[in-house]
Amino acid sequence: MSVPLRTLELALPEEAATQALGARLAAAAPWGLVIHLVGELGTGKTTLARGLLRALGVTGPVRSPTFTLVEPYATPAGEVHHLDLYRLGDPEELELLGVRELAGPGRLLLVEWPERGGDRLPPPDLRVALAYAAAGRAARLEACSAPGLACLDRLAGDPLPPDGPAS
Repeated sequence: MSVPLRTLELALPEEAATQALGARLAAAAPWGLVIHLVGELGTGKTTLARGLLRALGVTGPVRSPTFTLVEPYATPAGEVHHLDLYRLGDPEELELLGVRELAGPGRLLLVEWPERGGDRLPPPDLRVALAYAAAGRAARLEACSAPGLACLDRLAGDPLPPDGPAS
């Protein structure tokens, strides 16, 4: 992975803080963003995705798509595809899913366990690394592209408008 353009580190003392970060990402992320969520089992990747999806108006169940690999969500503003590659047998499987077509204008792509997808995944605009910390969890957000940098700049400048992803 290349050197990030900018990083932001945050403490997430409880689950609600992880969901709130997801909501903040929903407000800051421009449509078309690819977000890679990395971290050990149980560090809050799906919790963060749930917070983002709730902020975008998804009211139904939000589960980790561990067995289905991809879960699509229609929101009032656009499509979100949530991938969990934990059980991916071979990165070639992503070609069968048409994963590259899931990213693009009017869409957000959230990918848990992106390292298992190898070069079959679109590169991230934003990488969110979640880790265990003495008091809950810690998040390290890394901008990997100009759109990712714009998202991180918006995140760093609180408060964010609660109006969903930026256009």
